[in-house]
Amino acid sequence: MSNSVYQINKGINQSIEFKRLKAQYIWYLGGGVIVLMILFAIMYIAGLPSLICIGIIGISGTLWVLKIYKMSHQYGQYGMMKALAKRQIPKAVKSQSRKIFMMKK
Repeated sequence: MSNSVYQINKGINQSIEFKRLKAQYIWYLGGGVIVLMILFAIMYIAGLPSLICIGIIGISGTLWVLKIYKMSHQYGQYGMMKALAKRQIPKAVKSQSRKIFMMKK
């Protein structure tokens, strides 16, 4: 028998990644861009000078991109969902009566 050489696809079962953005952060960035375009259109139609519109959108767009990249790096693929779920867990469960611990026969 001859030896066969197979290439291993290392991308199987990996999360989607685009320029170091992982999973859902790609969608957050795309949604932010759409919101900024709508905001630009609203400001332009309202009569603001175009340079002011471009300045506001440029600054807020830069801040949005930096925030999304920071969250992607800090939390990873599922980390933000885990952090949000962890915040919803109560610190303690308090009960004023013992009825819930009594068994009825």
